[in-house]
Amino acid sequence: MVSQSKIHPIVYIRGYAGTQGEVEDTVADPYMGFNIGSTKLRQNWDGSIAKHIFESPLVRLMKDYGYRDAYLEGSEFGIQSKVGHNSVWIYRYYESVSKDLGDGERPEMEVYAKGLGEYLQNIRTIICGKNKKKRTDFKVYLVAHSMGGLVVRCWLQNIRLSENDPVTVKKVFTYATPHNGIELKGVGNIPKLFKINNTENFNHDRMRDYLNLPDDMAINSLNGKFPEQNFFSLIGTNSKDYTAAVGLAKKAVGSFSDGLVKIKNAYIAGSPRAFVHRAHSGHYGVVNSEEGYQNLKRFFFGNVRVDGSLRINSLNLPKKIAQAQAKGKEVRAAYHIEVITKVRDARWDLYRRTVHDESAIYLAHDDVAKGDKQIRLFSSYLATDSITPVRKNRRNNSEMGFAVSLGLLSPEYVVDNKFFFDDYYKGDYLFNDQLKFKVKIESDRSVIKYQWSSDNDDKWTTEVLAGPIASPWLLKIPYLKDASPGIDAVLELLILPNI
Repeated sequence: MVSQSKIHPIVYIRGYAGTQGEVEDTVADPYMGFNIGSTKLRQNWDGSIAKHIFESPLVRLMKDYGYRDAYLEGSEFGIQSKVGHNSVWIYRYYESVSKDLGDGERPEMEVYAKGLGEYLQNIRTIICGKNKKKRTDFKVYLVAHSMGGLVVRCWLQNIRLSENDPVTVKKVFTYATPHNGIELKGVGNIPKLFKINNTENFNHDRMRDYLNLPDDMAINSLNGKFPEQNFFSLIGTNSKDYTAAVGLAKKAVGSFSDGLVKIKNAYIAGSPRAFVHRAHSGHYGVVNSEEGYQNLKRFFFGNVRVDGSLRINSLNLPKKIAQAQAKGKEVRAAYHIEVITKVRDARWDLYRRTVHDESAIYLAHDDVAKGDKQIRLFSSYLATDSITPVRKNRRNNSEMGFAVSLGLLSPEYVVDNKFFFDDYYKGDYLFNDQLKFKVKIESDRSVIKYQWSSDNDDKWTTEVLAGPIASPWLLKIPYLKDASPGIDAVLELLILPNI
C-alpha cells in the first residue's frame, strides 16, 4: 500500500486543440483525453505490434490507488464532503473557446493560467472547506499534456506570484510539452507573427513573456519558481506514428521528435525525465500509454529515485586509427549511447533511448579524449507497491527488480576528412551489457544487489545501508574493456528517497 501522505488530488490539463472542431470535440469529453486507453504496444523486436491493454491513466489510478473522478450527477462543484484527496479533476480551460459552451474566442495564455489558479482554489475549498489547517496542508499533483504544461508553467512562474493564498503544488508531470518551443524544418522556432489559433504560444519571445523569464535565461528554465526535482518531463521519441488531424505537423517537424515536439525541446532543464518510444498523440500516444503511466505513478507514489550517469575515463581508438593520430593526422569520430531501463516482469520500458528510435545520446570523440567525462543517462523511479503479487508471495523475494541496458556503438571514423573503414564494421558495440538490480527496503536496512548479465554466473554484488534510504546513496560500478577500440568507464548510480 502506498502511504496516505502521498495521496493528493490530481488535476489534468490537456494539450493544444488546433481547429474549432477539435475544440468542440475536446469540450464534449468529460475527461478531455485522460480516459483514453490503448491496445497497441510497439515492443516486439521486429517493430511489429503487440497487443497490450492499457485502460487509461484515469482508470488505472482508480484501480491502483482508489482515486475517483470529481463529477456527481452532472456537476463538478458544490459537492462538498462527497469527494476527498484521492480525486481526479479536469481543468476544462477550452470551454471558453467553444461556440457551444463559451464565446468561441481564444484568450491569451495568461487567461488560461489565471483560470487554473482559480480552479485549484475551488478544489481546495470543496475538499477542505474553511478548516484553516486542512487548507494549509492541502497539496495537489498537476498532470499536463503538450500545451497544458505551458499553462501550468505560466501559472507557476508568473500568475501564481500575484495571487492571494495560492494552492501548494506537490509535483508536476508533463507529457510531451514543448518546454523550449516548437521548431519547424527550414524555419526554426515557430514565428511570433504566425498568430493562428494561439500558435504564437510556442514562440520563444512570447514564451519568455508569459513565463516571466529574463532575456539571458533558457526558455526551458523554471527560473527558481518551482523545485526542478519535483517537475518530471516525459519525452516521446516516435515521430512515425503521429497521426494528428493537423497532418502537416509531422512533415513540418520531422524526425528526432514525437511528431510535433522535438526531443531536445520537450524537457525542463535540470528536471528528472524519461524518454519513451511514443508519439505526441494517437494510438501510440504518450498519454494513453503504459510507459507514460508507469513513470507517472512511480514519480508520484514511488519509494526510490535512481539517477544514472556514465563517467568515461577513456575511449580507445582502433589501433590503425590511433597510429594515424600519433603521426599527426586529424581524427574525428562520434559515438551513440543507448540506454533502456525496465522493471522485472514487464513488457514495456520505463526509459528508452536507442539508435533505432532516433533518440540515442550523441557523443563526440573530442568530448571524451581528455577523459573524466560524465554523461547523464536516466532518471527512473521504483515503487514497492508495484511488486507483482506472485513476487510478494515468494519467500525472501519482495525486492524491486530493475535493469539498465547500456550500449556504446562504434562510430564512423574520419581520418584527414576521409572515412576510414579498415577493421571496422558499422554498428559494432564498444560496450553492450545489462546491469540487473534487486532493491529491498526494510525498517532496519536497505539492500541492493547487482550483476552484469555478461557475468554468466549467479554471483551478485551486495551493498547494504543501515536503515531505509533517507539520503543520497552513490554506487560506482566500474567497467573496463581493455581493447582497441575499448572503454574505461564507471556507471554511477545515485539512489535517493522519493519524497
